[in-house]
Amino acid sequence: MPFDHYCRKMLGYQYSIRNGADLIVDTDDDNIPKADFGFPVLEGSFALVPKDKGYINIYAYFTDRKIWPRGLPLRYISSGADFTTQLQHASSQIGIWQGLADEDPDVDAIYQLTDNTPCWFSPRQPVVLGEGTLASLNSQNTLVRRELFSLLYLPTRVTFRFTDILRGLVAQPIMWLHGYRVGFTQATVVQKRNPHDYFKDFISEIPMYQHCEEVPDIVSAAISSSRSVPDNLYEAYVALERRHIVDKREPEVLNAWLKAVGECRHSQRPSVAHE
Repeated sequence: MPFDHYCRKMLGYQYSIRNGADLIVDTDDDNIPKADFGFPVLEGSFALVPKDKGYINIYAYFTDRKIWPRGLPLRYISSGADFTTQLQHASSQIGIWQGLADEDPDVDAIYQLTDNTPCWFSPRQPVVLGEGTLASLNSQNTLVRRELFSLLYLPTRVTFRFTDILRGLVAQPIMWLHGYRVGFTQATVVQKRNPHDYFKDFISEIPMYQHCEEVPDIVSAAISSSRSVPDNLYEAYVALERRHIVDKREPEVLNAWLKAVGECRHSQRPSVAHE
């Protein structure tokens, strides 16, 4: 892994897996848990955004303010479709819960440079995304179940402001294929953001703006229901490397991650692994 890169969090994931974790909650050191901190159950009936809506601004479910999560393609900031009146209740198997953060939520540098007004989201019931409906996932208040621990992989050769967004864009098509959904909960942490240079953040986000729309399609074309979650993850990054979205070294590092996760969970190595 590169020195001092955000992906060093993977060492923490490994520690948790080695110590028998069934769930991993991913956070940062500037998020303060509220008194009601927690996540809903992993299986049950939840409000569901209909399938095949493409990208949505999930913040629109929790506030009427013009604010959007980091990773939302820029074309959808003003033109995104209203999905909040189309919710249905359905039984869902949740693979990842994403909790929101109040006060200084996860937004991109464009918002921070042009507005940056603190935001406190409204309390709402959890909402789940149907297959083919996408929203940005980050690593600030995120629960992942054991069956999907391999998807915690943070790409090592992309920028700090792109790595967890790319992780979430890769994960979602793989989850659909294996019967899991992404859910979002109201804010259960308050972010007291560490010092940031927002213009440097903007430069770090440029690859995200360039590639976030195409990544899900590239991943969907590379994966198969006949493969395991780790195998599909590997094939997804091979496809992204071919399109020059990740560095040629990324599949090699991913392969090492998958071996380590497999060893920690006492399972066989992914069939795609190469010595």
